[in-house]
Formats: sequence, C-alpha cells, structure tokens
Amino acid sequence: LEWTNHDCPYVRKHYDTQNMQALQKDATGQGIVWLSVISSAPGTQGHVSAGEANELTRARNAAPTAVLFDPTGVVGKAYGATNTPHMYVITREGTLVYAGAIDDKPTSRRNDVAGAQNYVRAALAALAAGQPVKVPVTRAYGCSVKYA
Repeated sequence: LEWTNHDCPYVRKHYDTQNMQALQKDATGQGIVWLSVISSAPGTQGHVSAGEANELTRARNAAPTAVLFDPTGVVGKAYGATNTPHMYVITREGTLVYAGAIDDKPTSRRNDVAGAQNYVRAALAALAAGQPVKVPVTRAYGCSVKYA
C-alpha cells in the first residue's frame, strides 16, 4: 500500500526521479498487488477525481495495480496512515510485515533518492527470499494525510 498525494513534495521526489514507478513495476512484475491510496478529502490538497487520478497515473508512467479512493479516510485511519508517502507491505496471508517510510532520507530533495536505503524494496526482497523483514517499522515522513 502506498499513501499518495500528487501535490506533496515528498511524493513528487519519488515520482519525479522515477523511484516510485520503478518500485511499482518491480513489485507488480512479481505478481504483487500494489495499491496507491488517496485519502485526501474533497477540498484538500491532493484530492482528485477518478479521471484526474487516471491521468496522473498515465502522465507519471506509474504502475500501481489500482488506485484506491478513500475520501472519507476510513481506510487510511484503519491503517494509521499519517503521511504521504506512507508505505505498507502485507503478505498474501494478510500479515503486515512493514509499515513506515519508503526510505531513510526524510527530505524532499530528489538527489537523496540515489543514496537512500529503500525500506520497501528491502522488505519485498526479504519476503521473496523467504526471510523475515529486518526493519519492520520505521517512522513515516512527508506531508500529512489530508483527512476529512
């Protein structure tokens, strides 16, 4: 699960560098379901219509399995999503094995992506290898989720 807000500079950091798209494509290429979740309430930063979300996905060359609209915040609050991007990795059996930041560079600087430790990529690699996730929880960083 990826909580997203296209207007957030922290989200833009990962999309403008193609980091998020590469991660999405790697994951979905392995048969992993990737949901981009938009919990921005109507009238708040990041809220989009279905058509706008489809256009953003196309224009950014994004590759989620689907985009989930959560304008009431029910899903986001159930997961405790606080920031964009806030990332979650859940096994096929429904076990949450990672929750937190996408990486260890809590900035909006694009040049920080290259040297960052990507926690999501590491969690997915551990699962693929049948290993436990070494870092199961980190502090999410980014813009606050714009709940209703």
